Amino acid sequence: MATLPGARGATARGSAVRARDATTHPQVLAGARVVLPTGTVPDGRVTVDGTRIAPDAPPGTAHVVDVKGHWLVPGFVDLHNHGGGGASFSGTADEVHRAIRTHRRHGTTTLVASTVTDDMDVLVRQAGLLSELAEQGDLAGIHFEGPFISPCRKGAHAEGLLRDPDPAQVRKLIDAARGRAKMVTLATELPGGIDSVRMLAEHGVIAAVGHTDATYEQTVAAIKAGATVATHLFNAMPPLGHRAPGPIAALLEDERVTVELINDGVHLHPAALELAFHRAGAGRVAFITDAMDAAGTGDGRYMLGPLEVEVSEGVARLVEGGSIAGSTLTLDRAFKRAVTVDRLPVEDVVAALSANPARLLGMADRVGSLEPGKDADLVLLDENFDLKGVMRQGVWVVDPGLG
Repeated sequence: MATLPGARGATARGSAVRARDATTHPQVLAGARVVLPTGTVPDGRVTVDGTRIAPDAPPGTAHVVDVKGHWLVPGFVDLHNHGGGGASFSGTADEVHRAIRTHRRHGTTTLVASTVTDDMDVLVRQAGLLSELAEQGDLAGIHFEGPFISPCRKGAHAEGLLRDPDPAQVRKLIDAARGRAKMVTLATELPGGIDSVRMLAEHGVIAAVGHTDATYEQTVAAIKAGATVATHLFNAMPPLGHRAPGPIAALLEDERVTVELINDGVHLHPAALELAFHRAGAGRVAFITDAMDAAGTGDGRYMLGPLEVEVSEGVARLVEGGSIAGSTLTLDRAFKRAVTVDRLPVEDVVAALSANPARLLGMADRVGSLEPGKDADLVLLDENFDLKGVMRQGVWVVDPGLG
């Protein structure tokens, strides 16, 4: 696997050497608690041969790395991510690569780049750039969040650039992505919303309900038309009411819908997270970051599309108006919080971070679980669920230094 542009120093050189070695010398990661689709193996082994996970190697034919005392889980898959490392997926190719590298160092080995509301011509140009990087294998695809969203629930999107989801305009973005569009977030109650959902479904692109002011009944209609994802459930939509249940109830109750959750302790109360897992079940939850530039960086002033954001104590808010503006989350932190604070079973957390989003993206044959034949994408965590190693396609992105 080629190193991303911009990699420097001994780490990059060492990874290249290990990549060459891996093509001829399988390595066995042995002794960790390995989380498989069938459950957790207490003293498990994962064999890596080249870029793929392989069946267990015969004794004496592979280099054995002792990873006792650790957890070994699949690489994380992020469906919804705007940037990190001080860079945005709305930026230049170098900036996009910087954001990719930042999230890989935190365990995200498969990443969909999310755009933010902007002028249509700007979004079309950015779709062209991101599609090139997807064709090279650096990204898993493109998610368009805006401009087809409700001004009533715009969040950190520029209201003056919002527009109704006219199918022709939605199709313009899809065409610009050259087959690499994975998801479009829509306020499906707006004029053209249902027709756009049908068009997206016909083209194999996920229609996601989000930044919406829809009623329960309008959301049910969108799901019937083909919408299959709830964009950051609970956030940027009407709250759950006992007489007006709104989109939350409709999205939680339908088995066809995967619900995104931002588990950073800011976007969701723990009770809301528990409600989503209880009602949807672990098989329909996808943890996302909704990260912006500041993820993996620090406090300060940043831009989210055309809007200025202030990050203070890790919380991102618009300078004008104070609305929450994405997150500074990385998926390793989401993992640790889910297990240690929310007390979710590790297997359920792995499903939400890896298997479920991989299946939704149509990539479950390659990523999302530790099975022979799949990409050797994995994350090594210590007993406290702190990240210690990241491997992508057989190469250590974060080397645990264990052998």
